Amino acid sequence: MPHLHALRLECLGHQRTTPGRRTAEQPAGEGADRGERSVGHAPVPEPGPGELLVRCEAIGVTLPVVRKVTEAAEPVPLGGEIAGEVVAVGAGVGRFRVGKPVTGLRFGHGYADYALLGEAMASPIPDTATAVDAVALVRSGLVALGALEAARPERGEAALVTAAASGVGHLAVQLARARGAGRVVGAVPDPAKADFVRSVGGDIFRPALAALTPGGRLVAYSSGGGTIRAYDLLVGAKAVIGFQMARIARGEPELYERWRRELWRLFEVGAVKPVVHGEFALEDASQAHAAIESRVNRGKAVLHP
Repeated sequence: MPHLHALRLECLGHQRTTPGRRTAEQPAGEGADRGERSVGHAPVPEPGPGELLVRCEAIGVTLPVVRKVTEAAEPVPLGGEIAGEVVAVGAGVGRFRVGKPVTGLRFGHGYADYALLGEAMASPIPDTATAVDAVALVRSGLVALGALEAARPERGEAALVTAAASGVGHLAVQLARARGAGRVVGAVPDPAKADFVRSVGGDIFRPALAALTPGGRLVAYSSGGGTIRAYDLLVGAKAVIGFQMARIARGEPELYERWRRELWRLFEVGAVKPVVHGEFALEDASQAHAAIESRVNRGKAVLHP
């Protein structure tokens, strides 16, 4: 079992102290407005049934977590993709053993040097990949691949990827190309990102719904976006499809695992290459969050405990 205490960072809307345990806090008032965070210590958690205890080497920053921080009025445990080494397993764990590299999604308490990970959400990391590769590829790639599947594309059709320079978007551009799209177009909010999107295989085009041809499908998969008038869909016989990765992970584990295998296969043959915008110390999580919130990132922002 590892050391007695684990490093942990959380966003807290109000300052709070728990006896016998130090946790990270975002101060109330002016400090909260600046998004300040600190790192403290908490007991290393014990893995329960079906859980792995992971010593984290890399943590992926996601837009939903960034928005949770900025909108929180109460204490918020921060989660995200994690990757590292299994150091303990709970009862009933069969696919993983101590010492093996693993990656997966932790919905809370993931900004830490030790974190729990459910076996169902975990994926082994091949020898050809690093922890940084894993947090940049797996979760974002699964969302991108799932969104493409939800659109039911036919070979030769054109694909338009919005937020094409994001952690998910730049992988969706590559996956659409690898799966036989006739043309892949990337929509970006900033012309400065155009060259990056072209470098991963996408052309540049700005409007989204208006760009769909009659019968086209738009897949909404993130916490971004806005509203769409039903009439705009009706006149073009267009469709909007909502996609949620958590539903697949929890309800269709065989499909989830098949998609994971496909991602790693494409990675190993060089068809998909995750791009890392920047790597930050856990103590500098505010800088990583600022890059995501301001949409200046090109690819994934990664934290290191």
